[in-house]
Amino acid sequence: MILRLRPALTAASRTAPFLARTLATTARLNTTISEAITKDHRELDQYYSEVVNSSDPDHQQRFGNQFTWELARHSVAEELIVYPAFERHMGAKGQAMAEDDRKQHHRVKELLKEFQNMKAESVDYKQKLTELWAVLAQHIKEEEEHDLPALEAALQGVEGESENMAKKFGLTKAFVPSRSHPSTGENPYFESAMGMLAAPIDHIADIFRKFPGNTTSPNPSMK
Repeated sequence: MILRLRPALTAASRTAPFLARTLATTARLNTTISEAITKDHRELDQYYSEVVNSSDPDHQQRFGNQFTWELARHSVAEELIVYPAFERHMGAKGQAMAEDDRKQHHRVKELLKEFQNMKAESVDYKQKLTELWAVLAQHIKEEEEHDLPALEAALQGVEGESENMAKKFGLTKAFVPSRSHPSTGENPYFESAMGMLAAPIDHIADIFRKFPGNTTSPNPSMK
């Protein structure tokens, strides 16, 4: 009798389809970095609304996890791709913008770390997310009204640079941590090294968290 051994369902095999779908979202042509970032902002707003406007703990937990997954990746990708571009292309003004945004990000990360460890059944779940959103919404407003238009103006003399940044931004999001780690800081050199250590752990743990429409992985179809 020949015994057929069933291959183990490893974390890598379970996350591979999700990773492929995530990478596919980075391939959109003619997307500027401002459009890519703004798209993320609208998605975060959607996930936030799904949590605060629901009374179902399961629904809240799924969208809370989706919110955490998107915001953690978005924040690190900005720090690795966008803020260094401020400094490269905008001189002293860009350095000041990057420094201010990094400070805002650190506070957002601190609040996100608190929120990501909470259960939807907690009476403070919505309250913590609302506290986080108040800080994040102000940061988003400043980015969209001031920082991103200034960056796009500075990039006008470099053909295709904004579109190339958007592709790098999307690709970076696929490989950075999907949970908040404020202790790594916002320095791109230190953060990229620490992210290489934290990301695989976060991605494996995501397999066991609930997400909208899927109990085993974040839902990129919502993008």
